[in-house]
Amino acid sequence: MDTPAQPRILSLTTAVPPHRLLQDQVLPAAQSHFAPNNPNFSRLMSVYQNAAVETRYSCVPLSWYTSDHTFPERNQLYIDNATDLLVDAARRAIEEAGLDIADIGGIVTVSSTGVATPSLDALVMERMQLPRDIIRLPIFGLGCAGGVVGLSRAAALARAEPSRPILFLVVELCGLTFRHNDFSKSNIVATALFGDGAAGAVIGCNGDGPAIEHWGEYTWPNTLGMMGWDVQEDGLAVVFSRDIPSFVRREMKQALTGFLASNAIPKESIDTFVSHPGGAKVIDALEDIFEIAPGALTESRDILRDFGNMSAATVLFALRRAMDTHKKPGRMLLTTLGPGFTAGFLTLRA
Repeated sequence: MDTPAQPRILSLTTAVPPHRLLQDQVLPAAQSHFAPNNPNFSRLMSVYQNAAVETRYSCVPLSWYTSDHTFPERNQLYIDNATDLLVDAARRAIEEAGLDIADIGGIVTVSSTGVATPSLDALVMERMQLPRDIIRLPIFGLGCAGGVVGLSRAAALARAEPSRPILFLVVELCGLTFRHNDFSKSNIVATALFGDGAAGAVIGCNGDGPAIEHWGEYTWPNTLGMMGWDVQEDGLAVVFSRDIPSFVRREMKQALTGFLASNAIPKESIDTFVSHPGGAKVIDALEDIFEIAPGALTESRDILRDFGNMSAATVLFALRRAMDTHKKPGRMLLTTLGPGFTAGFLTLRA
């Protein structure tokens, strides 16, 4: 029996939109907007300090958030800005991999913060004039889990088509989901946490780069209401349970243990942990589960501080920083959590 081809990350790039938002600027704007309409806002203000976010990027200026917008208006902004960011990340990823556009054999695109039909991969394909016979796989609805689960899908395509490099793209414009007339706690938390960003990678079986070894996921029963979107007349309303950190502490270890056992991976063989930083409390819980020192998820914490939670793109920002920081990262474990409620796992060997 032939040995399966080994997919590798041949390149990995990140991109952010032009508007830089400081938490110190967001807080007074949020106070002006929410306080007159939510009597509990003074009690909720601490979420801006506790979010562990200092800087974020947005495809629209802060002033955009101070007025109302229709779903069609915000969705057109999503399509235009998502396409621009993906093309930027894709061009640089292809160049970094030492390839030409004509070499790309497939495109996997992950995003859950807007609606596009034709899908974003088709828009990128047209803009960049990618080969007309490439494999296309648009992925919607994975939310924050999309960075790892989407990467696994790209790796599977690369393994199935070892002579055809796969372009893997992720973009999330979380800020555009802000709904001006939603004064709920969930919407307030979102304004303290979410940012916009994109990532691009080339996955292939010919070349150098971290080897993608194993991947898997676990979806818990009876958790559909834990995270996601509610579709409202003016846009996508964020849904996330306040119980997510405690749920992660209670349930994540068993799912992780199962993934490691099914792939015969000793936990002691993992040298570097890279996790989607869903929030400061979730990072704390993951460090306990991984049995590493408090604060050891350095890249995850740093990305949360510098970029906020960019949903599916965030773990790829953390991975890029880990690859830059650790000269010999050894075996890396990537984890994400998202709607479903689903955990994604993937190991790399650098």
